[in-house]
Amino acid sequence: MPSARRAAMVGGLLYLVTHVTSVAALVLYEPVLKHTDYVVGPGPDTGVLDGVLLEVILALAVVGTAVALFPIVKRHNEGAALGYVGLRTLEAGVIAVGVVPLLALVTLRHDLAGTAGSDATTLASALVAFHNWTFLVGPSFVCGTNTVLLAYPLYRSGLVPRFIPVLGLAGGPLVFASGAAQMFGVYEQFSVGAALAAIPVFAWEICLALYLILKGFRPSVAAGPAAVPSGAGTHPAAV
Repeated sequence: MPSARRAAMVGGLLYLVTHVTSVAALVLYEPVLKHTDYVVGPGPDTGVLDGVLLEVILALAVVGTAVALFPIVKRHNEGAALGYVGLRTLEAGVIAVGVVPLLALVTLRHDLAGTAGSDATTLASALVAFHNWTFLVGPSFVCGTNTVLLAYPLYRSGLVPRFIPVLGLAGGPLVFASGAAQMFGVYEQFSVGAALAAIPVFAWEICLALYLILKGFRPSVAAGPAAVPSGAGTHPAAV
């Protein structure tokens, strides 16, 4: 099954790309996310712009994971495979929307160069909050849902060892519930509680990525359920 092996390899590599770009972007955003006076402060904008570029790559890789795996997963559950593509596309769209306020913040910073004022910092805080809310909707609510959509057919089919989709089936609802807890103020978005709740989903995607790259889908399963020849039930030879 060279096509299945290729799909597994591409999907696994794209999963790793999503993790590298998301973590790197978060690090690069540190000056703007944690310092309200960034908009009127000195220094270059290169870090923020690099972070935006990485998140654009992240959004494209998110869609790519679903597209790469779709031809194999649809053989076992076409509805779940299609739903995964749709929700991964929605997740990527939310990520892309989330970078826009940060780009607006860079523009605002250029316009206010050499000035200061509480109005500017208030507006900057609002733009950062816009970004943070999209981060909550995409990687928490949407990602939690699409994780279950993919983990379920992988678990039922045996395309990969079952401990991997079990991580997804547990982690998807957990990260969704964590997003709800953050939205209602149970704990902060960037907190120990949020980080702990994200561990199963993180483990699911890393384990899946490494298995797909190193092993690929199980060949005996990747071809899909055995097809019943047309008319087999009435052909004289079948009697």
